[in-house]
Amino acid sequence: MAQGHSTDDYLETIYFLAFPIGEYTPPSGTLPLASRVAEMLGVSRASAGEMLKRLEGEGLIERGSRKEALLTETGRERAEHVVRRHRIIERLLTDFMGYTAAEAHVHADELGDTFSDDMVDRMFERLKRPERCPHGWPVDPEFEQVENQELQPLVNLGAGSRATIVRLAEHDGDLLHWFYDQGLVPGSEIEVQAAHPEAGQFTVRLNGNERAVGEKAAAGLFVKPT
Repeated sequence: MAQGHSTDDYLETIYFLAFPIGEYTPPSGTLPLASRVAEMLGVSRASAGEMLKRLEGEGLIERGSRKEALLTETGRERAEHVVRRHRIIERLLTDFMGYTAAEAHVHADELGDTFSDDMVDRMFERLKRPERCPHGWPVDPEFEQVENQELQPLVNLGAGSRATIVRLAEHDGDLLHWFYDQGLVPGSEIEVQAAHPEAGQFTVRLNGNERAVGEKAAAGLFVKPT
């Protein structure tokens, strides 16, 4: 495996990159897909490229006209399966085992292959069929795609906009912890006080207090304008 990451890790990352709401565009601008996958997983571009070739050989992705990686039908089914498992395990960790939401993401990655499908289904039932993971992402991938049409990253909003935080980007563990430390959590109502995308600086009001939000954080807060 490329630098410790499994096939499922890569499929999950490509899944996020494949749909608009999951798009991660770094401050320096859009990168070729292999570079973006590498950045999100913290691996070298060469390692990411090697794994993408492997996924293509297994029929899980195919190359588009610009050499981007596209999930095949089989690849998408597997990616959605991985995503659903991850989100249910996160809820087990927070709801029953007392882990914080930020901790749960890391441990869910580690435990992804530990439980059988039957075990995960039993978790889902015991958890009373949760609709979302602790970070606001729907457990049902089909509902996720429908909801995507209602959401946009905070970075797209202008000064004076009001919105409800619905989801938090979770691939960057440090950033995820920062969201929770700042109280920028799903369900929070915010107002954009200042927006300077050219400088990568935003200011939001939350519970009567102002919070400075950098471009990367603003790109990882998925909100529903109100």
